[in-house]
Amino acid sequence: MRDPNLIVLGPVVTEASLDAVDNENKLTFFVARDANKNTIKWAVETLYDVVVEKVNTLILPDGRKKAFVRLAPEYSAADVATQLGIF
Repeated sequence: MRDPNLIVLGPVVTEASLDAVDNENKLTFFVARDANKNTIKWAVETLYDVVVEKVNTLILPDGRKKAFVRLAPEYSAADVATQLGIF
């Protein structure tokens, strides 16, 4: 497999993404354009030692790709966000 750091490029830090951390246990990342949902799930689980429940993706008008990653209920998105330095 590829390096997970080449798949997950970095966190998205906006007011909406920080609200999702609190309210929906969801993290938002910029990801590689060619990454699929299964690859994104594997990369997040590998990098942050969590269990991912669901992944949604969105391609932005500028060509970048975002992934919305919901963690399993027993894991805290706030803990991961703190580990990333965004919360």
